[in-house]
Amino acid sequence: MNGAPIRTLLVDDEVLARLALRQALAAHADVEVVGECGNAAEAIQAIGALAPDLLFLDIRMPGMDGFKLLHQLQPDTLPMVVFATAYGQHALRAFDAHALDYILKPIDQARFDQALARVRQHWHGLQARAPLPQSVAGPLQRISVRVDEHIRVIATDTIDWIEADGNYVRIHVGKQAYLHRETLAHLLAALDPARFLRIHRGTLVNVERIREVHPLFKGSAEVVLHDGTRLDLSRRFRAHAWRALGMS
Repeated sequence: MNGAPIRTLLVDDEVLARLALRQALAAHADVEVVGECGNAAEAIQAIGALAPDLLFLDIRMPGMDGFKLLHQLQPDTLPMVVFATAYGQHALRAFDAHALDYILKPIDQARFDQALARVRQHWHGLQARAPLPQSVAGPLQRISVRVDEHIRVIATDTIDWIEADGNYVRIHVGKQAYLHRETLAHLLAALDPARFLRIHRGTLVNVERIREVHPLFKGSAEVVLHDGTRLDLSRRFRAHAWRALGMS
C-alpha cells in the first residue's frame, strides 16, 4: 500500500504469542513491526524511544498489566491500541481504555484481519485530518493563550519551542512559558512546516532559533538554541531534521 507503514510494537510476556502476532501481521504489508517487549516496563521505554503508531498489547503480564501500562502514558504519546489476550472478560474495560479492538488468543486470522481493517480505517482518518487546518486557512500566524484573567496573543514567529504536556502544550517564548489547551499533533498541523520542525514526539522547535546540532550515540542528537536551551533530537526525526537544516 502507498504511504508510510503503520509502525507497530508488540507487547506480550510470551515469546510464542509475539511470534503468532508476527505471523498474523505477515499478510499486512502496510504494517511494520518496529519492536517487541516482554513486559510493561520495557514497553514504556520502547514507546518513548520508538514512538510506534500501533500497539498490540497483552493484558495479563508480570508486574504491570496492560491497563496500568496505558495509564502511565501521556495522552499525546498514546499509540493506537489493539488488545490481544487469552481472557475475554476484559473486553468492555478495553474499549473504555479507547482500544480500537480486542482479539482473543489463539489468533484467528480472519478475526485478526478485521481488527487490522479497523486500525487501518482509523489510521487513514488520522492522516487525512492532520493537514486540514493548514490547507484550509494557511499556516497559523498567532496563538491566543489564557494567562490568569487575560488573553495573551502570541505571534508564532516569536515562539522558540513547544513541548507536549498531556492534552496541553507548553509554548516557550523567551523566558516565558505559556500553557495552552491544544495537543501537539493538532498544533503541528496548523503551524508553518518551513518554520517549525518536529525533533521529538513531544517537541517542536522554531528552526530560526537553532544555533547548533550535536550528534550523539545511537543516532540521536541534541539541538542547542540561541539562548542555550538544549533539546533532544530523537532518532526517528533525525533524517527529516537533517534535510530541513541543510545538513548532509
